[in-house]
Amino acid sequence: MKILVTVKRVIDYNVNIRIKSDNSGVETANVKMSMNPFDEIAVEEAIRLKEKGIATETVVVTLGPAAAQETLRTALAMGIDRAIHIPVDTEVQSLGVARALKKIVEKEKPDLIIMGKQAIDQESNQTGALLAAKLGWPQGTFVSKLEVADGQAKATREIDGGLETISIKLPAVITADLRLNTPRFATLPNIMKAKKRPLETINAADLGVDLTPTIQTLKVTPPPARKGGIKVPDVATLVDKLKNEAKVI
Repeated sequence: MKILVTVKRVIDYNVNIRIKSDNSGVETANVKMSMNPFDEIAVEEAIRLKEKGIATETVVVTLGPAAAQETLRTALAMGIDRAIHIPVDTEVQSLGVARALKKIVEKEKPDLIIMGKQAIDQESNQTGALLAAKLGWPQGTFVSKLEVADGQAKATREIDGGLETISIKLPAVITADLRLNTPRFATLPNIMKAKKRPLETINAADLGVDLTPTIQTLKVTPPPARKGGIKVPDVATLVDKLKNEAKVI
């Protein structure tokens, strides 16, 4: 069984986000970048399935600038077998990503696709569902537990009311939630070995898909600064302020 994993290079989750001075977007120059945390969980799950003998090959793919190859090398260092890079220097939104990934799926013919449920930069939570729809494959989203056997995937999903367990036929698309696993750290020897693992480059033009953004960002502004808290002398004053100033009661 072949597993395809998708990853994205994003601003590291420990970085304090800054808005550009012209309000055109988020500042990315000289900012630490890393693999999207949910994609890291997807990579880990694919590796675990191979370690269990369920998967025979794992492949990771990304769209992004040349620097995105660092993200692919991280996945290779964790244990992924090979990588595919689609160089793109401009913004690519969820629909364009799904179109490009569909072409990669047609080429690679994986039995299972594992993706992060969302990227922490745009938070759109759309790519997995769009790709499943374009492929006509079943999908399991927000998966916190995954079991694969006999051409079926048993997925436990986190929903508003608790947990839901579904069984879907392969091939399928799975999007990983936070509690699916804890990703491993890439060791130094594996980081060195990853430099020699296969990394294929496929030009976006060769895929024959339209990657033009369909949504235009007009303005990006930071949230308004919150006022500092105050201390009140008694409960009566607190109730008065909640009622007349905050207007929450």
